[in-house]
Amino acid sequence: MLSSTANKITLAMAVVLGIALIVPWLLNRNAPLDNTLVLYCAHDSVFADSILRQFEARTGITVQVRYDEETNKSLGLTNLLITERAQPRCDVFWNNQTLGTIRLKQEGLLAVVDPAVFARIPGQFKDPDNQWAGFAARLRVYIVNTDRMQATETDVAAAFKANSLSNVAIAVPLFGTTLSHYSVLCDRMGLDGLKAWHASLSARSIREVRGNGAVKDLVAEGACDFGFTDTDDAFAAIDAGKPVTMLPVRLESGQTICLPNSVAMIRNCPHPTVALRLIEFLLSEEVELALANSGSRQIPLGSVDNAQLPTDVLELKKWAADGVSLEGAAKHHDEVLKWLTTEYTGR
Repeated sequence: MLSSTANKITLAMAVVLGIALIVPWLLNRNAPLDNTLVLYCAHDSVFADSILRQFEARTGITVQVRYDEETNKSLGLTNLLITERAQPRCDVFWNNQTLGTIRLKQEGLLAVVDPAVFARIPGQFKDPDNQWAGFAARLRVYIVNTDRMQATETDVAAAFKANSLSNVAIAVPLFGTTLSHYSVLCDRMGLDGLKAWHASLSARSIREVRGNGAVKDLVAEGACDFGFTDTDDAFAAIDAGKPVTMLPVRLESGQTICLPNSVAMIRNCPHPTVALRLIEFLLSEEVELALANSGSRQIPLGSVDNAQLPTDVLELKKWAADGVSLEGAAKHHDEVLKWLTTEYTGR
């Protein structure tokens, strides 16, 4: 009888102990984990993935990454973050340019980061309020078919003033870096001036295509003399052995259009501690060098060992140094997009 009572007491104690252990687990099973973070990434996965896997291997932190569609990935992820403002799921936003990131700052969606984290990035490429920083840039360039025309800035400028632009290609400016390009022009010439410039392109029969990659293909295959694209697309054609070269797109001021990647922490994100570690990693010399030596040849913005850079990226660093500030362009982004949406869709 005593043995039976003891067994019952032991069983009861085990049940109580089990409840004591399981209740905290149930209450905290949805709590943020210190070794997991969520990244929204608009950079090409073929280049970003190896960097993220290296971060995971080095730190033991798991990165749950969301990529988006090629045609509207930067804009799509920016809009997604805005819709999630009440309950953020994303910790870090790795944007493939900066205008959408600046828009998120204007919406009050970015966290302030310790300025020491951004220290190696020059002031012209980061937010003065320490809410985002740029790194690993691209440039807007003319890709020129060297079998079809002389590839100098003077020759391209003269050809662009011709009565017909039927041998010139540009991406539809509703998204991507062409939208950023238009926003920069709007900041310089006003919306009416931009509309007139755009109408002049259409009147002279410029060839509009779906994206920068299509521009690259038309020029590389000799269907167009030259076109507007980005450095990474131009390098893809050069690496494929096509008869092309690139020249910087310059504003009337002589400045170039330099479009960095950017990184920011989302305000009230679930995992701020590990998010900061990823931001520190992405802004490191190591990552900028890795992206500079990748097929996309991203241009380092912070100080790096130039001996570890490809020769062609060293030349691009000179062009990037003339990059125009994008703060003004960001202020015009929404009005430019609204006008272009009406222009192309009638809505």
